[in-house]
Amino acid sequence: MELDAFAEELFQDIVTAAGADGQMIEDVAFEKLCTAVLEAGEMDVADRVAYQGPPGSGIRVDGYGGDPLEDAAGTLGLIILDFDHSRSGSRLTNTEMDVLFRRVSSFLRHALDSRWRNALEETSPAFGLADLIASRWSKVTRVRLLLVSNRQLSERAEGREAETLDGRPVTFSVWDLRRLYRFAEVGRGHEDIDVDLSGEFGGPLAVLPADQSKDDFESYLGVIPGQVLAAIYDRFGARLLEQNVRVFLQARGKVNRGIRNTLENEPSRFFAYNNGITATAEDVDLERDNGRLLLHGMKNFQIVNGGQTTASLHVAYRGRPGRRQTEVDLSRTSVQVKLTVVDRERATELVPKISEYANTQNRVSAADFFSNHPFHVRLETFSRRIYAPSAEGTFVQSKWFYERARGQYADARSQYGTTAQRKKFDLENPRRQLFTKTDLAKFWAVWEKRPHVVSLGAQKNFADFAGRVGAAWEKDEAQFNEAWFREIVAKAIVFRRTERIVSAQDWYQGGYRANIVAYTIAKLAHDVEARKRGVDFEAIWRRQALTGAMEGALALAAYDVHEILISPPDHMRNVTEWAKKQACWHGARSQDVNWPEAFLGELNSLEQKHAAARSAKRSQRELNGLEAQMAVVQAGPGFWSDALQWGRTRHMLSPKEAGVLQAATRLPDQLPSDKQSLLILETLRRLQSEGYPKALQAADA
Repeated sequence: MELDAFAEELFQDIVTAAGADGQMIEDVAFEKLCTAVLEAGEMDVADRVAYQGPPGSGIRVDGYGGDPLEDAAGTLGLIILDFDHSRSGSRLTNTEMDVLFRRVSSFLRHALDSRWRNALEETSPAFGLADLIASRWSKVTRVRLLLVSNRQLSERAEGREAETLDGRPVTFSVWDLRRLYRFAEVGRGHEDIDVDLSGEFGGPLAVLPADQSKDDFESYLGVIPGQVLAAIYDRFGARLLEQNVRVFLQARGKVNRGIRNTLENEPSRFFAYNNGITATAEDVDLERDNGRLLLHGMKNFQIVNGGQTTASLHVAYRGRPGRRQTEVDLSRTSVQVKLTVVDRERATELVPKISEYANTQNRVSAADFFSNHPFHVRLETFSRRIYAPSAEGTFVQSKWFYERARGQYADARSQYGTTAQRKKFDLENPRRQLFTKTDLAKFWAVWEKRPHVVSLGAQKNFADFAGRVGAAWEKDEAQFNEAWFREIVAKAIVFRRTERIVSAQDWYQGGYRANIVAYTIAKLAHDVEARKRGVDFEAIWRRQALTGAMEGALALAAYDVHEILISPPDHMRNVTEWAKKQACWHGARSQDVNWPEAFLGELNSLEQKHAAARSAKRSQRELNGLEAQMAVVQAGPGFWSDALQWGRTRHMLSPKEAGVLQAATRLPDQLPSDKQSLLILETLRRLQSEGYPKALQAADA
């Protein structure tokens, strides 16, 4: 896709979403543009706070990067939005950039002025942010100002030098249209991270080549000084850890106590005590010098195991927020590194596997819950196959398009060459029915009564979702069946309709909508469960809409949770941060809501709900068995004969496993049963985890 086409699609995506959700275009633009920033690891959170001072004041802010105390480096992040309504992808000049940064800098300075701060409306998002800045300022170690724009930054704008405010460094970052485009075009979803060891980080590292039995990648062993690793992390941040399973599946920035103690008390023994890091790169710059192999640079460097080690070194490098920096001599620390070079074409397949197996000491579900996890593949299959009933007033059936990997919707649409073909695709797959992995996590989490986790932001909520759903998949994958897909679509309908309901209320003055929606649905789910009843999601799926009674119930609950949200305790006057706390959810779920009788009359009994779930599980298990049979047959007897021989020569097969593989070698004269086929595929996966080299596409699908 060319840049102009990307600009037009981005604009249309924002305008369409704003119309479908009943939001201001700027609110949607902030969310859409900041999604790339979050996925790239530039920030962990992007909370919306829209404030523009009186004309001529030169004060403005559009969002912030969460509580600085939650950031390992004590960084305060402020965001300003530049959205061009002309959709032409026009130029953002250097002068305009400077003006925007001055405005957000002015908000920061005014926030530290108690008279200005206290003149703001106390329940407004702007007051909450200003109060947070003032209360945390003594613990803030640095400030990061971020500009997001759908315009192209002028090529004359080469950057902006860091400044200082009250002794704290202030840095500037711009995500303009070109940078958003580059990010969208990178297949794995992150910008290139090119580490120039010789030019930026003190010089090359001596490495040793590891013996390789395959020619599709190469590995090296080396030792990296602790201060160099910390400096690399300081330069690139959490983007270094995108492929790290455990960092991805848990809140970032936590520091391991044992690592910290070693750094502070025995830094020279860090190498001996620590397991080191496992890393990947797409290419390396190597040089032979007097018999030594020197590593000068790495292209697309990623730390796939050792996130705790890296983060702990960085904290020692920068100091912990709110505390006086402990004297740590990082020049006396060193870390062993195993670096595997994997080309871009194989990276999507191999890097998650390296990450998964490198993290076996803290086992996570299946294959780390990235987009190629079978859970996501199954949901994608459902979404491409299952038609939703036509909504009232129309005869057109459509699909809910699940985008398990970023850009799938645009790629699928681009396959249709003519205007008529694209129009047919749009009717069958309307953009308003597109949902992503982070959308899915929100739809699920509110019904699991976790609105405080949803309020943490899309990335952290997805991390929580991944851990919980991944564990559930491991326990019983059959529960994720067609009925579950229909139910999650029904939950999407509830979520998106609640967004519009909240926006339409007389009492709603703007701000906090995402928190109100999450808490409203969670409150309804909590109270329905307390009555030992269940929402009829199948009825919502059939109608593709809510009843008037349910909409009325949601409007009623929204008012009640809104009152709780805007009444935080005295020690926490920021509503957005209050919504992230367990205590806030405790207050909301304890609130009495006088639910309308018409709504209560629509609820199902728990026995109806459980009976439907049991039936759906049985159907999914039968389907899994048939799919397994097809995969075994398609592979052919020769494939299974090779697997059997490989496993036997290494004494890796139990008698039962050897027996089912032997049965597969008798194809086509003897067809394994569905249960045997499932065991055959499970045996193959185990052999592959032990090093069996042959892949079976049909079995992995």
